[in-house]
Amino acid sequence: MTDTQNTDTGAPQPLAGLKVVEFTHMVMGPAVGAILASLGAEVIRVEPIGGDRTRRLIGSGAGYFPMYNRHKQSICLNLKDEDGLQIAKKLVDQADILVENYRPGAMDRLGLDYETLSATNARLIYASEKGFLPGPYENRTALDEVAQMMGGLAYMTGPPGQPLRAGSSVIDVTGGMFGVIAIMAAVEERHRTGRGQKVQSSLFETTIYLIGQHMAQMAVTGQAAAPMPARISAWAIYDVFQTKDDPVFIGVVTDALWEKFCKLFELDDLWADETLRANNVRVQSRDRIMPVIRDLISSYTRDELIEKLEGTGLPFAPISRPEDMFDDPHLLASGGLEQVEMLNKQTAMLPVLPIEMDGKRPGSPSKMPEIGAHSDAVLTSLGFDQSEINKLKADGAVA
Repeated sequence: MTDTQNTDTGAPQPLAGLKVVEFTHMVMGPAVGAILASLGAEVIRVEPIGGDRTRRLIGSGAGYFPMYNRHKQSICLNLKDEDGLQIAKKLVDQADILVENYRPGAMDRLGLDYETLSATNARLIYASEKGFLPGPYENRTALDEVAQMMGGLAYMTGPPGQPLRAGSSVIDVTGGMFGVIAIMAAVEERHRTGRGQKVQSSLFETTIYLIGQHMAQMAVTGQAAAPMPARISAWAIYDVFQTKDDPVFIGVVTDALWEKFCKLFELDDLWADETLRANNVRVQSRDRIMPVIRDLISSYTRDELIEKLEGTGLPFAPISRPEDMFDDPHLLASGGLEQVEMLNKQTAMLPVLPIEMDGKRPGSPSKMPEIGAHSDAVLTSLGFDQSEINKLKADGAVA
């Protein structure tokens, strides 16, 4: 256990005892390791000499490394050097799980493919996070945005004719989550068989799973799903409404909530129309209902409206920005954020896994692993003495 891991004894650590070696970059692969590490697994991240270039991304990529590399150890290896490669193989020989998300064939060319590594570690679970599962597309280079465009998610997100990617790396992260599901299924199967296996998840197929509801809509109705901004909603009131100052989303998704909504806002005329008490009629009458509702909501400030809706059971949401979440009272009170020491030594509060186990949230204060910060400790655990470590560093195999 190291200072980068979850050492808070009050936090759940169901994966304690599992050792993970990670050969990853960007988001998808690191997200797999981040989830495993947050649940107590020991995750050793193998970085190239000089560190993973993801550490140095700017713009929208500046948050990738701190978000998905907490609670991990870092060792820097030159995998093109025979000594560095042999150290990597020794690490994997002692591991339960390997995670990689390099381009197809990259690990094979290094001799770090599943067939080679499982020959000396039959219990190894080898998780490959790729752009595509095996098939005609498998050798294409994919990114989150590529998958969103190919898989129909960007089409569904933007207005008609204006495909738009979602506002975060949803496919990278969700694809990583599916990778964790596959790993955990393989761990459970290993309990019965004693053997590991290779598992894969991918960006493209993850996207297809997410838009499956729209495919099913086509199958049920015979009509293609319209992009979300142009969709015919399943409910009459399911939209963003402008208050005197800031907008608020409100959804009225059942007939019982329609009654509650009408009574809460004293919409006696609408409630008196008994035909509107059925959801599908309200949808068909949306052009008549919505101007009344918009006019009503515009008479409130955002805070007044939230105060009125709070505790009623009606779905609502202020329109927030990511930076608003640092001060969100619910997250602060419920343990939804953890303190992280960033690479610049400043601290920030970042999200923990959105789960609870036995009444407790995972997560504890942590810090970003410096480049190669754990190289000496990892090598010592593999049986190297300090003179051997010094020589490996001098030869450029390790940093």
